[in-house]
Amino acid sequence: MEEQKVKQDIFIGGNIRKIRESEKVGQTELVRRLQLEGVSMTRETLVKIERGTQHIRATQLRGIRDALHTTYDALLAGS
Repeated sequence: MEEQKVKQDIFIGGNIRKIRESEKVGQTELVRRLQLEGVSMTRETLVKIERGTQHIRATQLRGIRDALHTTYDALLAGS
């Protein structure tokens, strides 16, 4: 069964970048944290997600939420 992907018509990528930067976490560091938790992601994938050119998987969204100590509400907030 293929994992569900979250559409990028909401501002998930931009929200991830804003939260990540406010936490002073670089892309490479965030990817390292995700990989330590067993979430499959490369820096290239994170760049595409932040730009809104790639859908994010539910497990990736959950991992980012946990790694950045944030909430789904913050990640899924509108503009």
